[in-house]
Amino acid sequence: MWKVVGRLGVVLALMGPVVKVCGQQNDIPLQRDFYIGVERNAAALDARIHTGLKPVIESRADLTDVMGHQVDSAKYYYWITERIFKDHLLEIKGDDFRLTADVLFQFEYGYEQVDRTTYADTNRFYSNVRGARFTGDIGKKLSFHTFVQEHQTIVPQYLFLRTSEAGTISGQGRVKLSRRRVLDYGWSQGNISYTPVSWLNVQFGHGNHFVGHGYRSVLLSDNAVNAPYLKFSALSTNKRFQYSTWLSKMESGVYDPDRLPTGQSAESLFYWRRARFNHLSIDLGRVQLGLFESTLFEDIDSTGVKPFDALELNPMIGVNTLVRGFNGPEKTVLGLDLRVKITNKGYAYGQFAADDPGGKRHAWQAGVRWFDVGYKGVNLQVEYNTATPFMYTHRPTKLAYEHAGLPLAHPMGSYFNELVAIADASFGRIGGQVKVVSATYHRDPSTDETYGGSLVRPDREVSGPLGPVVQELIHLDANASYLFNPKTNMRFYFGFQRRGLTNAADTQQSGMLYIGIRTAISNRYYDI
Repeated sequence: MWKVVGRLGVVLALMGPVVKVCGQQNDIPLQRDFYIGVERNAAALDARIHTGLKPVIESRADLTDVMGHQVDSAKYYYWITERIFKDHLLEIKGDDFRLTADVLFQFEYGYEQVDRTTYADTNRFYSNVRGARFTGDIGKKLSFHTFVQEHQTIVPQYLFLRTSEAGTISGQGRVKLSRRRVLDYGWSQGNISYTPVSWLNVQFGHGNHFVGHGYRSVLLSDNAVNAPYLKFSALSTNKRFQYSTWLSKMESGVYDPDRLPTGQSAESLFYWRRARFNHLSIDLGRVQLGLFESTLFEDIDSTGVKPFDALELNPMIGVNTLVRGFNGPEKTVLGLDLRVKITNKGYAYGQFAADDPGGKRHAWQAGVRWFDVGYKGVNLQVEYNTATPFMYTHRPTKLAYEHAGLPLAHPMGSYFNELVAIADASFGRIGGQVKVVSATYHRDPSTDETYGGSLVRPDREVSGPLGPVVQELIHLDANASYLFNPKTNMRFYFGFQRRGLTNAADTQQSGMLYIGIRTAISNRYYDI
């Protein structure tokens, strides 16, 4: 017998008991608010949870007090208040089936205190987002989720200029310019997750991944837009080893002038290449070590589509690098990530990445994260990231470590230094965050010079008389929020953002007050 416990304008109810579904093969949404609880539980000295590769499958995590999974015994009395503060908008359960549906949205208004913008008619910004999300479990072994969102936004000009140049916006999708300064774009995500036996999970979907334990990643992050993938993940019975491998398809930059000359279509296809990612996580108690390999294959060259390369199907970490090395047309990035537990509430972490055998091009990360500092719900994180010149670049440029015009690793690309400090606090449903990013960029002063700070430029240095343009970035974001519904991270929020960049035009500066309400289930990296 079915029981419908949600209502869409009317009360829908059928007779029969509600049976808790044990199937939990869906991913925890790849968004920082959800993973604060996941990482806090994984920090316990006796925990054996692999969080070096995200998203994490629900069945492989400790969901105690994790947002969206807390036990809420409060009484809300009316169905509308239950929908707003506690439950999914619609939830249907049966003996071996569960389906949820939610509305996604964001309505934000921002005001630039000082009119530095070259937008001729406004220093006011807004975000208008509408969408829907569905999740489901069929039995104990099969789960699925999908969501779609449609955006119309006016963003501060530094972000508008960066997005216009790349053609895509951080972690979301390809944009089109509407009414000169309005970004209009839609994007979607989803997968089918199947666990035929307890130690193996298979996923087919469209999304992104994140490698590491930090705020940023120098190996693979969710900064770039979604991509199709087929992933296999095996977890040993003692939970000490987790091995994941997935095949994906990447695109060149949206505004790449060398698109494929195919047919008579009004808009030619982008150059594409397949990518193989491998990650081995080893839990040694206090220490969790991850080994990472990625290979982007040149599937298209000047002669057209190349014959299929069997190594694209190779699931064994290290084999592609041994066979092809670093100097071929393929783009290879190798690295490791590390987490060392200090106490039950804190750990140190780091990463190292390299893409050449000589070690001249590399990136690394070091950080520390502490939970419940002095008071439950107060969390601190400090992190340092750096990349040498020409890290992630490649020859040909189309094989650089990027997807659809956005870096696959750190959103700042290459040749940078960055310090990030984040303080989060939550007291019941009231929360707040202060985040400070201090970074140093090295940019090319002209198209005739190349110093290794851009992934879309040649991967060899062309020097000039003055050297690269050095820019110092300070990005501050302070906000407070009230959490309405933890199922979709629905929050009312307000805050202040300040961006200052030296040796840059006024269009690269920002000082914005903002207020809004939204459901947040994905990360966005606008602090660059």
